Amino acid sequence: MRFRFTPVDTTFYDLFAKSASILVDGARLFAEMLADDADRQASARLMKDAEHRADEATHEIIRRVNSTFVTPFDREDIYRLAAGLDDVMDYMEAAVDSIVLYELDQLPEGLEQQVEVLQRAAALTAEAMPRLRTMRDLEEYWIEVNRLENLGDQIHRQMLAKLFSGAYDALTVLKVKDVIELVELAVDAFEKVANTVEQIAVKES
Repeated sequence: MRFRFTPVDTTFYDLFAKSASILVDGARLFAEMLADDADRQASARLMKDAEHRADEATHEIIRRVNSTFVTPFDREDIYRLAAGLDDVMDYMEAAVDSIVLYELDQLPEGLEQQVEVLQRAAALTAEAMPRLRTMRDLEEYWIEVNRLENLGDQIHRQMLAKLFSGAYDALTVLKVKDVIELVELAVDAFEKVANTVEQIAVKES
């Protein structure tokens, strides 16, 4: 760990934890939306609210960077981590919104599993953010998120194979594929966040 002789604003750790907690909320809302009796319109509205909260958290981090003389780690890494967390929320919200806009009554088999991956990755990310203070006990986090991303890739390929099996009409294929790809992007974005954390930890060690 590098020694610093100027006081560092530690508020960043709380802000990253706040941002990650919103991702936990978003993944939970996504899972609830998949229930048979779910009010998808209501779920989409709640997801939009969560996305707004995520944007506000990101902007708060950026404002803090721009007004702080000494940051806990490199400014570029703070920007990347904040943007990465925000990307996850954007992709999840876009997937939920697309389900409602496309009026998809039947969702592809495997989507629940993919959302479970999102929930697990969100929980791990939320648990990891407070550990940025010490940069300790983070390796298991990025290793597990990488494993989840590989699992997500497998589920994604299986969903695409079923989608192009001929059981769906062409218009439905286009709509469902859009949702599937957005969920995959959210899973990938979680891995990018974990990779950023790994790079930060290496630099600071």
